[in-house]
Amino acid sequence: MTQAELDKLAAAISDSITICQKEVLTLDEAAHYTGMKKSSLYKLTSARLLPHSKPNGKYCFFNRKALEEWMMSNPVATTAELNGLAQAYCMKKKTSL
Repeated sequence: MTQAELDKLAAAISDSITICQKEVLTLDEAAHYTGMKKSSLYKLTSARLLPHSKPNGKYCFFNRKALEEWMMSNPVATTAELNGLAQAYCMKKKTSL
C-alpha cells in the first residue's frame, strides 16, 4: 500500500472510532453509523418513526443510544425460539384438556 492509501485508511478508522464515542450524531454521522442512506433517514424522521432532535428547526441530530435502541426495536424470533414457543403452547393446551 502507498502512503496515501495508508493515510486514507487511518483517517477512515479514526472517523469510525470518533462516531462510536460521540453521544450526539449529525445526519451524515448517523447515516455512516447505521449504514443507511441519508434519504432513508430523512424519510423516517419526517414520518416521525426515528427519534431525532431539531434544535433550530433545520438540522437533524440523533442520540446514538436512541438510534441503537431503534435499530434493535423489532427483534425477529429464530426458528429454535419459535419451535420452543410452539411446544410450550401445545403442552399447555394438551394438559388443559
